[in-house]
Amino acid sequence: MEGWLTTKQAAERLGVTHGRVRQMIADGEIPSEKMGQSRLIREQDLRLVENRPGRGRPRNKTKKGAA
Repeated sequence: MEGWLTTKQAAERLGVTHGRVRQMIADGEIPSEKMGQSRLIREQDLRLVENRPGRGRPRNKTKKGAA
């Protein structure tokens, strides 16, 4: 289907794991459609999260040992 991505394809584009994409869908960050057993994401909807700030856990800006 043109214009649609599997969760695996979306993960590759975003540079995250397949499981993270599924979690983003569950959290409502990425809209998706269920087709049979698969979840499909519109390419245009993937743009909603492509440029989100940072990946992973935010870094602590304070130095260790600083009071």
